[in-house]
Amino acid sequence: MTTSKPITTSFAHNSTAMDVIKGVDLVGRRAIVTGGSSGIGVETARALASAGAEVTLAVRNPDAGQKAANDITGTTGNDRVMVAPLDLADQDSVADFVANWDGPLHILVNNAGIMASPEMRTPQGWEMQFATNHLGHFALATGLRPALAASGGARIVSVSSAAHLRSPVVFDDIQYERREYEPWQAYGQSKTANVLFAVEASRRWADDDITANSLMPGAIQTNLQRYVTEEELNRLRAGNAPAWKTVEQGAATSVLVAASPLLDGVGGRYFEDCQQAAPAQPGGRTGVADYALDPEAAERLWKVSTDLLKG
Repeated sequence: MTTSKPITTSFAHNSTAMDVIKGVDLVGRRAIVTGGSSGIGVETARALASAGAEVTLAVRNPDAGQKAANDITGTTGNDRVMVAPLDLADQDSVADFVANWDGPLHILVNNAGIMASPEMRTPQGWEMQFATNHLGHFALATGLRPALAASGGARIVSVSSAAHLRSPVVFDDIQYERREYEPWQAYGQSKTANVLFAVEASRRWADDDITANSLMPGAIQTNLQRYVTEEELNRLRAGNAPAWKTVEQGAATSVLVAASPLLDGVGGRYFEDCQQAAPAQPGGRTGVADYALDPEAAERLWKVSTDLLKG
């Protein structure tokens, strides 16, 4: 299913979602975008809708989702933009969403997330960033597997981050039960999990013609930073950090992974700035860590996630 040659494109850091989607026809395709009511989620959904896809915004706040859907319809002329409630930190909500989905699914964009939050836990005791960013999307994707398989050539987009370079998945204490909680380390662990999910989903679901890839959208000021102080944001902008992007630019790599013909049959890769990323270098802020693409870690995470969801 995959090839060893790195994927390169004519797009770059400053390309927008609309640049990437130009010339792509998604008529007859159905897509879900989690967190599709704001930030890069709404711009990802807008680009997919502009190419003719039926798009469902899976959101915590249906009122905000409906405003976004109306705006997308207004700008694209596509009235097949729907809204459905989804709280990724609530497994009952995920199960309800899956149960209410009917028919094939061609594109699943696992976009929603929380960043660097204070220590919080779900009712199961799971650390909130891991529970939301990884486990919620894991349950959503595995629940929707029959719908993805039914479409023939489905794609899963796993929105990760360069923050995955901050931490591997610490299997000995994923939930911070013994080690001291650190918000950015916990975020990094959850973002590594997003990359590992794409690696293992592509391997496991190859016979269903489902591919999954992960990506770093870039640094974009959105609601994702609601737990991050302005002082911390300024620190993140300092030094050798890549230039910040607009939300339209931030959605470009998600749209590339979701819809570009260049990625037909390609899975288990990590992208940034609309290119397949190179291996990360020590001390750098770009590229992909070896531990995030490790097939053994990916398989282990899948088993751990499955066991957690079984209770």
